[in-house]
Amino acid sequence: MADSTLRTLSQPEPQVADPLHELLRQGARDLIAKAVEAELATFLAQYADQRLDDGRQAVVRNGYLPERTVQTGIGDVSVQVPKVRDRSGGGARFNSSLLPPYLKRARSIEELIPWLYLKGISTGDYQEALAALLGDQAKGLSANTVSRLKKQWEDEHTEWRKRDLSDRRYVYWWADGVYSNVRMDDRLCLLVIIGVTEQGRKELVAVEDGFRESADSWKTLLTGLRERGLTQAPKLAVGDGAMGFWAALSKIYPETDHQRCWVHKTANVLNKLPKSVQPKVKADLHDIWMAETRDEAHKAFDRTLKRFEAKYPKAMACLAKDREELLAFYDYPAEHWVHIRTTNPIESTFATV
Repeated sequence: MADSTLRTLSQPEPQVADPLHELLRQGARDLIAKAVEAELATFLAQYADQRLDDGRQAVVRNGYLPERTVQTGIGDVSVQVPKVRDRSGGGARFNSSLLPPYLKRARSIEELIPWLYLKGISTGDYQEALAALLGDQAKGLSANTVSRLKKQWEDEHTEWRKRDLSDRRYVYWWADGVYSNVRMDDRLCLLVIIGVTEQGRKELVAVEDGFRESADSWKTLLTGLRERGLTQAPKLAVGDGAMGFWAALSKIYPETDHQRCWVHKTANVLNKLPKSVQPKVKADLHDIWMAETRDEAHKAFDRTLKRFEAKYPKAMACLAKDREELLAFYDYPAEHWVHIRTTNPIESTFATV
């Protein structure tokens, strides 16, 4: 069994606790704060020429209202609305149309945030996304405000992509290519890596545009990680065998073990079989990856091949070609097997994209 410094790998958590959703929730908080600040700037500009007798600005910002939360599809998001003070006594008061006092629950933030972080939307679509969050109240945002907000987020994403990784240590990686309905090129997707640290925390390691089957796309991504300080390879990487990821991984992090995703492999094998036979083969595949030991898994593997190889050679060849990579998880702690047999951490995170 391979040595592992990972103390514990927590059981699957509700989607809101997923590392990417935490990132998205932070993004929602930042977006709302910046949008409200833009509202406030527009409001104060209306009073820019109003001065007191001593020359001071008549209407100025004056702290914040108490923090409150807005319920969203990715969890509660903390928000604060700034206050203004009218020194002239004229009664000027700032009321955010984006965060009115009665707003307790956002309508569709789960539709908005993945656009912002994952789809690189245009300015026009950004306006639509804000409308999805706040309804007709968002229509007052000018194109300049939307462009400024988008630029701020693009800058933040660029900084995230350049972040130093020299202190990061990952035990496991899950890799996949995630396709989006809005891509102009059907082949282009998001190349995604999620990692788990030695402390058992899942983190988003990389998200880049690329081609799933292209070794060059994955090599560019992995080379970027290494150049930013991620020199220590993960012990095990999990993914579908059809990706160019594996060829790139062997060049950039050759010491990493390869584990094929059992969900992808099962689907690929079943697709080569008549529907009438699929339940029987699926049950046999289940017996392989649920075996308590590697030896028992090999025995189940042999039984499956012997039972179906003569009549369904293509399906069994698909299964047999990745035999060692399908069973690599047996080299790791048994309590981790449920997590490292599939790429479920990626699929559950990106299910709405």
